[in-house]
Amino acid sequence: MKNHTRLRYSITLATLAFAAFLYIANYAAAQSLVRRAAFVPQPQGEAEVSLPKKSDTSPRLDKMRPPSAPISLGPPQEKPIRLNPNAGAVHLGLGVDGALQSSPGPAHTTELGPNFPGLGSDFSGPQGPFQIPSAPPDTTGAVGRTQFVQWVNTSFAVFDKTTGRPLVGPVEGKVLWRGLGGTTPVPCEVNNDGDPIVSYDKKANRWVLSQFSVSGGTFAQCIAVSETSDALGRYFRYEYELPAFNDYPKMGVWRDGYYISYNMFDAISGARACAYDRQKMLVGNPTAVQQCFQLSSSFFGLLPSDLDGKRLPPVGSPNYFLGIGLAPGTLALWRFHADFATPANSTFGVGPTHQPNAVVPVARFNLACSGTGATCITQPATSRALDSLGERLMFRLAYRNLGDHEALLVNHSVDIGPPTNKTAVRWYELRDPNAALPTVFQQGSLAPDANHRWMGSIAMDKQGNIALGFNVSGKVRPGLRFAIRSPSDPVGIMGDEGVLQNGNGSQDTSSRHLSRWGDYSGLTVDPVSDCTFWYTGEYLRQSGVFNWSTRIAAFKMKGCK
Repeated sequence: MKNHTRLRYSITLATLAFAAFLYIANYAAAQSLVRRAAFVPQPQGEAEVSLPKKSDTSPRLDKMRPPSAPISLGPPQEKPIRLNPNAGAVHLGLGVDGALQSSPGPAHTTELGPNFPGLGSDFSGPQGPFQIPSAPPDTTGAVGRTQFVQWVNTSFAVFDKTTGRPLVGPVEGKVLWRGLGGTTPVPCEVNNDGDPIVSYDKKANRWVLSQFSVSGGTFAQCIAVSETSDALGRYFRYEYELPAFNDYPKMGVWRDGYYISYNMFDAISGARACAYDRQKMLVGNPTAVQQCFQLSSSFFGLLPSDLDGKRLPPVGSPNYFLGIGLAPGTLALWRFHADFATPANSTFGVGPTHQPNAVVPVARFNLACSGTGATCITQPATSRALDSLGERLMFRLAYRNLGDHEALLVNHSVDIGPPTNKTAVRWYELRDPNAALPTVFQQGSLAPDANHRWMGSIAMDKQGNIALGFNVSGKVRPGLRFAIRSPSDPVGIMGDEGVLQNGNGSQDTSSRHLSRWGDYSGLTVDPVSDCTFWYTGEYLRQSGVFNWSTRIAAFKMKGCK
């Protein structure tokens, strides 16, 4: 017995020593991948690679939440808009829209699901009432197995997706990062700067939450990956630094990584594409590197592809990034091959300057609001108008593998041209994105009546039904609607509309005007049924400023099971 005990003890020590050796070796290997300082220029065309500045495993979220007391946030602020400086006149003055749908589409029977208040002027949860500190809300959210997580610029909440009951919230975004820096707090736990993104990793059944910090001279992106499918549980947390103002981050979940696009400003100008090692982040490994490629100032507003459905992209497939092209009537597509074992083998686009892999011709379009930040979305009972963010694609770039083909879906806001110059949602279904020239299977600009439509988000269910959620305004007060089409509908035609939330107010007062709206909304597909669409966006319950509300609503095509 004593010999057996010694043997077991020796084996245990050897195992622990070997495990320690592997950890040190892995960390040393990771350090060798980032042997150059994080933001020292790399050989032209090579990825910039860096380790997280901080990483850890958080306590349970439901144990981190603040006490049930209102948060004092001070007077509300209008967040400045940072536009694509190169939108210019390339996509303007091109006449009538080339894919215009000017009448209602085929009627479909849809089934409405839960519909409940999100964060906003009418929200009160376990942590008390929500106070509006800024505009726009930057509404983002995603649906999981049993919960819906919503995040606006400053706060988030977790809901039971069946009943709509808030389980936690409102919680300031920076609470999620509390303790990450240890005795020296990291920027994300000090600042509450916003631009959040909520994603759900459907393959792993994990939440992926992200928020930037751009105050105080350090630019950071913080990413939290849940330990389980329970959004109230523990998170593996990471803080990554970036070399300039990392504006408007957008995330896509892929089989090998979490991919993010940024619009970089100040010290660096242009789009930036980054990949984060998903396999390591799913287990909280501190050596999960960030790989980034910096584009020229010619490109802004890219979106990474975000996986829907249970069928993964083919092994070795790149993540696809899409943006509005530099030539009239085009989209630009990039392919990001991330090699997390040997980052020197990672590639983004073509050549050392990362040109698009494909320039895809589409029907002619004019950028909404001239693509300049002008306000053109009219409202009832006021001459004041709202902005559109018409110079960029709208979140998400939804990917689905249907077995016999792969599809990408995306939308943006366009001006349909004379004589009305209304704003419409232009949407696309691209197929075979890994081909030399992807196919535009269908496209359309939804403008079936006298109202403006903008701030859209699009996705496809497992049967190939396509849904589009968006804001509507003009003859009606700003509200939330959806349209849905089946694969048997005429190509390029969206089906008839449904109302998710009527607007009851215009954004204006006699003494003050607020033009900022959006900046984005979110449509995601239920990972359990793969049929139900969940949409969240902004509306007003009554006229005023800094009194916005949001809604979370579910719907599906009848017959999808």
